[in-house]
Amino acid sequence: MSVPPLVGLVDAGFDIALVVTGGDRRRGRGGAMSPTPVKTTALELGLPVSHTVDDALEVDADLGVVVAFGRIIPEGVLAHLDVVNVHYSLLPRWRGAAPVERAILAGDTETGVCLMKLEPTLDTGPVYRRAVVPISSVATADELRADLTAAAVPLLVDTLTEGLGDPEPQVGEPVYAHKLGPADFALDFSSRAEDLLRVIRIGGATAAFRGKRLKVWRASLVVGHQGEPGSIRGDVVATGHDGLRLVEVQPEGKPRLAAADWLNGARPTARDRLGPP
Repeated sequence: MSVPPLVGLVDAGFDIALVVTGGDRRRGRGGAMSPTPVKTTALELGLPVSHTVDDALEVDADLGVVVAFGRIIPEGVLAHLDVVNVHYSLLPRWRGAAPVERAILAGDTETGVCLMKLEPTLDTGPVYRRAVVPISSVATADELRADLTAAAVPLLVDTLTEGLGDPEPQVGEPVYAHKLGPADFALDFSSRAEDLLRVIRIGGATAAFRGKRLKVWRASLVVGHQGEPGSIRGDVVATGHDGLRLVEVQPEGKPRLAAADWLNGARPTARDRLGPP
């Protein structure tokens, strides 16, 4: 469960018997072991925490709530405990691991939140309630995820307060949000600028410049710009259609910085090209 739904349930007066979250991990340059934000928040709220899903069967809970857990709930748990899942898409579109990013990459204009009954199969359960959330044409994955969380908390709290009722089966053709891989973040400047912007919006978009990696964190569309794909004129990169104005980038081994500052140092020539990594 992510932090806002946990806090929302506590604030609404629900009794939380146990919080299950991922284990402590090494984070930061020092490599010290650190708990997940959910564990930190749960401990601050005085709630018991476990890293083992099966422990949910030992606390006599009435219902389990899953939010962005990232792990499959064992069938043995589902056989003895009713579990609902907060999923960030309008099911059955974008079942799976990366629904927020896949919606952006596909150019969807809306997505949403579904509160569904968890089943052993991937995101196939019937839906108790849903909320539609528009996708801004410039929203990053982090921004869209924040919008979805803002819709998910009242949806979850209100539904549990009023009672789950009978869920409705998913209707429509399933579309799967497969896990993202390196190819999903690669910028090929022979593509349309509009499509490249979607890659940039999911975070971590990567190109190559003079044989080294360059991440592009923010950019904007320049309609009508022409040139050989990957060529740089001022702060605008030519693509297969229109251009991209670089706003924020990250050279290999360096922190993120304004594109203007990078360009002042790199001084691209007419022969330089940005290409796929």
